[in-house]
Amino acid sequence: MGAIPQLDPPPPWAEARTERFRALIPIRIPDESTSAMTSESQIRAPSATPVDDAVLPFEVSALDIRGRLTKMGPALDEILTKHDYPAPVSKLLGEAIVLTTLLGSALKFDGRFILQTQTDGPVSMIIVDFQSPDRLRAYARYDAARLQAGQDSAALLGHGHLAMTIDQGPDMSRYQGLVKLEGGNLEDAAHEYFLRSEQIPTQVRLAVGEEFRGGDGPKHRWRGGGMLIQFLPKAPERARQADLHPGDAPEGTAAHTVEEDDAWTESRALFGTIEDVELIDPDLSGERLLFRLFHERGVRVYPVQPIHAQCSCSRDAVANMLKSFSAKDRADMVENGRVAVTCEFCSSTYEFTPEEAEAVPAAE
Repeated sequence: MGAIPQLDPPPPWAEARTERFRALIPIRIPDESTSAMTSESQIRAPSATPVDDAVLPFEVSALDIRGRLTKMGPALDEILTKHDYPAPVSKLLGEAIVLTTLLGSALKFDGRFILQTQTDGPVSMIIVDFQSPDRLRAYARYDAARLQAGQDSAALLGHGHLAMTIDQGPDMSRYQGLVKLEGGNLEDAAHEYFLRSEQIPTQVRLAVGEEFRGGDGPKHRWRGGGMLIQFLPKAPERARQADLHPGDAPEGTAAHTVEEDDAWTESRALFGTIEDVELIDPDLSGERLLFRLFHERGVRVYPVQPIHAQCSCSRDAVANMLKSFSAKDRADMVENGRVAVTCEFCSSTYEFTPEEAEAVPAAE
């Protein structure tokens, strides 16, 4: 996935980052008892201890940006390995999981954030279900005959649409945003969503890769990481973006332009230096990655939000699902003396005897 091009020539603050930092500039940790940052907030050096399967919210007040960073290890690996997908499909689904984690973890209420794609590509459907505050599950459908060597995420997706749904429960209406997929990847789709729906200057980076290690323990694991930043100045006119193309404007009509705020230009340039390996490196902590990016400006981090791979399926839930079928339909489901139902999210299989299936009362 391409990084945002640096300015040419680059300004002083966009110099290449190195492992040797000039001085120790502390990360400011807010007091957990209040959401407001105060002068009494704890100040310490960035932690060198990596934290997997968690979201780290942060703020760079000097640039008026807020963001979230996630590094995913065991949770991502658990979801992907349960399905035994081909590697390119696993990588694409992993990117969708990372994106959903960044967005779903922002929910401030009990509900669900669901990301779903439907496209004409080899991977025709992806569903990632994030249930606040921390439960995650996902699966993909693909056509193995259409998979080819060298296909990237954009080629696997093809054309179609991506839906982002916020479900606040049975007593509340759903909110859904739709984005066209026109040959781009999930980063492109996320940028398009925020441009057209939220109209908040936003940048997203996603990375997923395979980790191979020797010695004891698992030899192969999936890892992922991602970061999202948004420009949220107090003066809304500073975040104004160019109007969208009207579509039916007369030929030759000049496109509307808006001069980009210097703080957002600087933020995008710094953000564009992130490498995939930094997002998935199991030995690089999220705090030290943020320190690499924003140590000259200062970065504040908030308490991490843990994430878990956990499906909501159960034997009782499957039995309730069987109620929606007539007794005849349930009888037709019997194969080899059993009714077997497999969850597409976690690949768990629930088996019922014909007698157990018949005992489930049909829905009225």
